[in-house]
Amino acid sequence: MAEEHIKTGRRAVPPLKIVVVDTNTLTAGDIDFSPIERLGQVTFYDRLAPEELMTAAEFADILLINKAEITRQLVEHCKNLKYVGTFSTGYNNVDLAALKERGIPCCNVPGYSTQAVCQHVFAMLLMLEGNADKYVASVQSGDWVKSRSFCYMPWAMHELSGKTFGVYGYGSIGRAVAKVADAFGMNVVVHTRTTPKDCPYQLVGADEIFALSDYLSLHCPLNGATAGMVNGRTLSLMKPSAVLINTARGGLVDEVTLAAALNGGRLRAACLDVLTEEPMNADCALRTAKNCLITPHIAWCPRETRARLVELVAKNLSAFLAGRPQNVVNR
Repeated sequence: MAEEHIKTGRRAVPPLKIVVVDTNTLTAGDIDFSPIERLGQVTFYDRLAPEELMTAAEFADILLINKAEITRQLVEHCKNLKYVGTFSTGYNNVDLAALKERGIPCCNVPGYSTQAVCQHVFAMLLMLEGNADKYVASVQSGDWVKSRSFCYMPWAMHELSGKTFGVYGYGSIGRAVAKVADAFGMNVVVHTRTTPKDCPYQLVGADEIFALSDYLSLHCPLNGATAGMVNGRTLSLMKPSAVLINTARGGLVDEVTLAAALNGGRLRAACLDVLTEEPMNADCALRTAKNCLITPHIAWCPRETRARLVELVAKNLSAFLAGRPQNVVNR
């Protein structure tokens, strides 16, 4: 923890009160928070209910959050608040306008999870197309010991090479995913809102990427233009043999319609790391959908990625304290 007081010129002032919430989403006891602890008097909390957050943050100078909702009511309640930092790239859970009205910057962390999310896209895809998890379980249960042949193949396996891989959104993660898909020998096509410089892949329209892709991987932000973009109309454009991959935001997908497409054989499979409601609701339509692989929003969770995230959040805060705020999303 920081020292009791920080000396500024001749005057000693109390250390900044830093409140960190959502720590249960950041560490399993394996992450060092000292880069943040060096910057002030820090209090850590796990996930808090809205009323608990109101109490915990009441006297905070600095508020660092992951998924906690930063509402106008909370901003108005926290009279000492000077800065909000997110342990994330996305910030749709923050009322940016309310912060801006009080001159409070909100700083995010772009690009910290690029390689981790890219890795997860292909971990899920390889599990789907190789069925390695099923074969490992089979061997562990003794099936190979009982086999009359040196191999057996009850679960289908498919090559990635030669297939068309669609990348919807060409930011840092989309670019990384496209590069790996290319390395697998796939034909990469890209749709993006703005024309990128020196893109080595074919650029296609929004409808065209749905129609062309054997695998369609979503890497765009969730906003008014993209919410529910995977819907009955766009799913009808896809090949019945196609696979949808979403590691971006659950709200991009109409989940009921996607479940119906999977159950009806109008889409072969889906690999999802995000849902509209998280944690998953018990009645989520995708929970029992056919050929739907779901992981609990963990694409960004490798230990190295989370350690990097804490370092970058601390650097954002240090830059603010030095009068040079960076990665401000509500200028």
